[in-house]
Amino acid sequence: MAGNSPCASCKLLRRRCAKDCIFAPYFPSDDPQKFALVHKVFGASNVSKMLQELPVHQRADAVSSLVYEAHARVRDPVYGCVGAISYLQNQVSELQMQLAVAQAEILCIQMQHEPVMPNPEMEDPDQKSYLLQNELPHEYLNYASSSNVIYDSLSRESIFGHDMVS
Repeated sequence: MAGNSPCASCKLLRRRCAKDCIFAPYFPSDDPQKFALVHKVFGASNVSKMLQELPVHQRADAVSSLVYEAHARVRDPVYGCVGAISYLQNQVSELQMQLAVAQAEILCIQMQHEPVMPNPEMEDPDQKSYLLQNELPHEYLNYASSSNVIYDSLSRESIFGHDMVS
């Protein structure tokens, strides 16, 4: 208990705040909404049990996690913070794909503006025409548009271990 004022949990639960109140260090009286939210989602009894099972040095982190999860559960009652994590992972995937497209377009533009330098080791005229006589694999020729890069990026495995596009 901080001074004479009971902690936020004892205030909400309308009980006397003891000196050894497990909630007092983590739910101060000046932030009653913090405990109210955690209490609404997890219940005071469950939170008390969780905190008692933890070593003292881990309790502050646990309370922080409980508050975060409670906020997430109020926003998204079904998925909670897993929904937020999934959303952020999808954003990362989309941004990685956009980056790959931009890098492919930069490479394509660089290749269009770069003059082909003859290789001095290729003295034999038959060897010089090798690239002209034999077709290059389509992977090297089809990156003129970004749509091919997008499709190739989508066809690779996602971070979840399954194909994103079949």
